[in-house]
Amino acid sequence: MKFLRNDPTLKHRRRELRRNQTDAEKALWAHLRNKQFYGIKFFRQYSIGPYVLDFYCPTLRLAVELDGGQHNLGEGMQHDAVRSEYLKAQGIEVMRFWNNDVLLNMEGVLAALELRITLPHPLLK
Repeated sequence: MKFLRNDPTLKHRRRELRRNQTDAEKALWAHLRNKQFYGIKFFRQYSIGPYVLDFYCPTLRLAVELDGGQHNLGEGMQHDAVRSEYLKAQGIEVMRFWNNDVLLNMEGVLAALELRITLPHPLLK
């Protein structure tokens, strides 16, 4: 059986990523965990197909990805584009934020998420 969500073969990798979160992931998770943000459930290090997402909200079909400098290089940008297209094909929207934005402008990041959550969205019709 092929798993689209939380493939058991990726369980070790997801656990490893949760144990070794970046500072930006820790900071954002402090706002998203336990339905603190608009009462919406987010999961961290959730896998969809072959990819492990930083944060995922199944209710909104929304992935939140935090990117460091490696994502600004050619290979990283290419990988992110392929990944985003795959997720889009699964009906999942991806919001990306730079780690520095999360660490230095958390209010702005949360405001962008708030807009996405509170405004009607065409993907959810």
